[in-house]
Amino acid sequence: MSYLENFAFIALAILALLGSVVTVAQGTIGVITIFGKYRRIMSPGLNFKIPLIESVHRRISIQNRSIELDFQAITMDQANVYFRTMLLFSVSDANEETIKSVAFKFFNDKDFMTALTRTIEGSVRGFVATKRQSEILALRSEIVESVKVSIDHTLEAWGYNLHDLALNDITFDEVITKSMAQVVASSNLKAAAENEGQALLITKTKAAEADGNAIQIAAQAEKIAAQMRGEGIALFRKEVARGMSEAANEMKTANLDESYLLFTMWTEAIKNFAQDGTGNVIFLDGSPEGMHRTLKQMMATVNLDKQKS
Repeated sequence: MSYLENFAFIALAILALLGSVVTVAQGTIGVITIFGKYRRIMSPGLNFKIPLIESVHRRISIQNRSIELDFQAITMDQANVYFRTMLLFSVSDANEETIKSVAFKFFNDKDFMTALTRTIEGSVRGFVATKRQSEILALRSEIVESVKVSIDHTLEAWGYNLHDLALNDITFDEVITKSMAQVVASSNLKAAAENEGQALLITKTKAAEADGNAIQIAAQAEKIAAQMRGEGIALFRKEVARGMSEAANEMKTANLDESYLLFTMWTEAIKNFAQDGTGNVIFLDGSPEGMHRTLKQMMATVNLDKQKS
């Protein structure tokens, strides 16, 4: 064998050896085909294949992947809703059947991503179409659950698993946003007015209760004072009557005329008028005839009372 033939043989051997060595990255599964037909899978690390016969069809990543979607949906009351969504998904597992499904269900990753995004959008739009615009913001978690339930089986058939669906942003048309802000503002104003009215009502009620209590206390005090004044006047009159009765009995015992008692009371009354009078004018007849006439009148009153008794 000549030198050139040896060199050619060695070169072919080296090329065959290099062509048989395949390196699969960590987190990736290699899919091997023979003349386009599935043959086997390769795990991460150094692998060997039959040169010129086996070929690496695809390398399937089993790591988590994420994408962002922006799309629009229409509610039952014809309001436009704009969603910004983040999807987190991955290949279900590294089993051979799962890898085969991922490798051959779609022509390439672009086709898979198109199918995935359209499926997500359709599921969200189907849910939103049954709700009103005013309900959407409060149904964020319900939308996510509805989408996951509706597409879990589909993704499983494709060999994928949806880990998370996050609705990062939900917006409306500018006109709707302004109207929603006005509704919120008017609701806040209404609540503030109601609270202010309640506070004013409580204040006035408490003030009225305080005034009523004060009036009641004052009336009760006046009642007690009037009662005490009446009792004092009655007691005074009782004592006066008792004193006059005792004085009359003593005068009878002393064989004195009762008219002397009346005369004494008359003079004491005149004395009190003079001492305690402030601004009042009393006209008295100070003549003996006037005094005599007054005594006769007082005696007549006493005799009349005796006749009645």
